[in-house]
Amino acid sequence: MNMLVKAALSAALLVGTSYSALAVERGGTLKYGRYADSLFLDPVLNDANVDIWVLSNLYDTLIQPTDDGKGLKPGLATEWKVADDGLSVTLTLRDGIKFSDGSPITPADVQWSLKRAADPKKGIWNFLVGSIQDVTTAGDHTVIIKLKNTDPAILAALTVFNTAILPMKAFEASQGTTDEEKAKSFSAHPISSGPFVLQSWDHGQSMKLTRNENYWAKGEDGKPLPYLDGIDFEVIPDDATRILKLQSGEIDGAEFIPYARVDELKQADGIDMKLYPSTRVEYITMNVRPKIGDKDNPLSNEKVRQAMNYATNKEAIIQVVTHGVGSQMTSFMSSATPLHKGDKPLYPYDLDKAKQLMKDAGFESGFQTSLLVLAGNQDEIGIATALQQMWGQIGIKLDLQQVDNPSRTQQYRDGTFTMREAAWTDDIADPNEIASYFVYSPTIGALHSGWKSDEADKLFEASQKETDVAKRTDQYAKMQDIYNSSGPIVPLYETPYPVALSKKVQGFVQIPLGNNIFGAAWLEK
Repeated sequence: MNMLVKAALSAALLVGTSYSALAVERGGTLKYGRYADSLFLDPVLNDANVDIWVLSNLYDTLIQPTDDGKGLKPGLATEWKVADDGLSVTLTLRDGIKFSDGSPITPADVQWSLKRAADPKKGIWNFLVGSIQDVTTAGDHTVIIKLKNTDPAILAALTVFNTAILPMKAFEASQGTTDEEKAKSFSAHPISSGPFVLQSWDHGQSMKLTRNENYWAKGEDGKPLPYLDGIDFEVIPDDATRILKLQSGEIDGAEFIPYARVDELKQADGIDMKLYPSTRVEYITMNVRPKIGDKDNPLSNEKVRQAMNYATNKEAIIQVVTHGVGSQMTSFMSSATPLHKGDKPLYPYDLDKAKQLMKDAGFESGFQTSLLVLAGNQDEIGIATALQQMWGQIGIKLDLQQVDNPSRTQQYRDGTFTMREAAWTDDIADPNEIASYFVYSPTIGALHSGWKSDEADKLFEASQKETDVAKRTDQYAKMQDIYNSSGPIVPLYETPYPVALSKKVQGFVQIPLGNNIFGAAWLEK
């Protein structure tokens, strides 16, 4: 380094001039605009990204994902070892770790949390740790996980939100007689193991987090994280309003920026427009039950679904909606997901083939159907409008129903929807999560769609125990072949995460697995 530059930097530090590349700053509240509010802040009994992407800031796991979403790094555990026979994992907890109320995080808390996560009667994510037979403890720092069978994804599973560590005594002392009742009571005022604590929550409007004064991790300055005093999440469903508030300085960050606005915000003063690498895929989910309510459902016909796929000009949607940022899907899972198979776009645009399939299915004259669209979301409205025109060419009259996120989620979970726009992001560096959610019918009926393949179910069950990489790769290849040809979705595109931040925001990252990491974020003064 030039000596004059070095001297200037040294002098700047002495007089307090800001050089963010050299030193973090503490304090302040980061205001972040979200497209939708969370629903239920329990790590086990949830299935929505609006919950999951907040949970990682409230609760810590034994192991954490690396920022590239592919590796492992220490969390509440500093060490772990899988036994030579693959049937147990031994973990060592950190010294002196505490919950936000100051009580110690003990092996008993870990034992209870993991057993709850693995309980098949609790939540839909237990399959991720379904191999757990028992969890035992030894001394003040050791936890032993005993497995029913070998599990190729067990370490990756210990990074996922549903294996977060909660305080056993406080949870069990919560109001209610059932686990769900206690979870609702506890999560209203949770005791955290992560970097932040829930301070207040005005449902549908805002959520405020404050720093966990007892958090274990240290920052670059050698002092405990987080750097921030807190985070204020403001729920702003309308994309344009979120962006206006960011531009005016009312908020410091905004998620799910419409791709039509990305180039504009890249040029805007004071804004850092980020496109974080992701495992995010965008698709249309179809309800394929023979009847929806008392009406026959044309979407139950596999040829109709294939026709709708061929009639969808995905490259045109990518250009119009993502302005070329997206890429066509080559499987139902992202190309960044382990064991992904496919090097050609699914269902290349072929209108003649689509019309022939409609004729073969007995729907040459078409039919009327509907699609749930998130109100105020420019990207979703753009996709829906394009689909309305494209499917109209094969006789399908599409009714666009703009709704809020809670209403759409309820129809989806109840299986009363016809179609909905949706996006998926992996939470684990393994294909078993997306396969369970999309393909394996016992989890949630394949995206609550009612689709089922006995062969795919058996392949998934076998893959959960298979440690031979070649055999497991083949199992997932076959699952993808089955689902890609007959499944209940119209795969649209995969994209990065578009997040716009004030340039004073430093250290925030959204990793490819979706987690919003605020623990090391800070604000330049």
